[in-house]
Amino acid sequence: MSAALAYLDTSAIIKRYILEPGSETIRNLYLRAYSGETRITFSLWNIGEFLGAIDRARRLGRIEEYDIVRRRFLGETKRMVRLGITSIVPLKLRVLRDSWVLVERHHIYEADALQIASAKYIGSEKFFTGDERLHEVAVEEGLDSSLLA
Repeated sequence: MSAALAYLDTSAIIKRYILEPGSETIRNLYLRAYSGETRITFSLWNIGEFLGAIDRARRLGRIEEYDIVRRRFLGETKRMVRLGITSIVPLKLRVLRDSWVLVERHHIYEADALQIASAKYIGSEKFFTGDERLHEVAVEEGLDSSLLA
């Protein structure tokens, strides 16, 4: 039996490294990945978006441990990819084209559309987000989405 695919958008990934509502759910998801029950996936796009989000949080004074959070995220992501329990969805032309359709259909940002297109591209069984609008669109697009609050 293969591990279930769980797709995380940036707001969900952040909950792994910064304690906020929904962090416990993501912590448990990572534990299931380490035990082989789940495979975590996210887009290559999310790496830059994560770094931008924590940089902004640092500049606004919301986090002080930027370097620690950055190192933990990048180190854990590399380790999990090597272990085969995380996969990074590449920015393929097909995914980009599918995201453009979603932008027009749902009137959402390209970054959000890219999350849904990437999750659909890899056949994700579960989609995790902390963004209510993205959750609604994911459900409309047929994804089994969990809103982290």
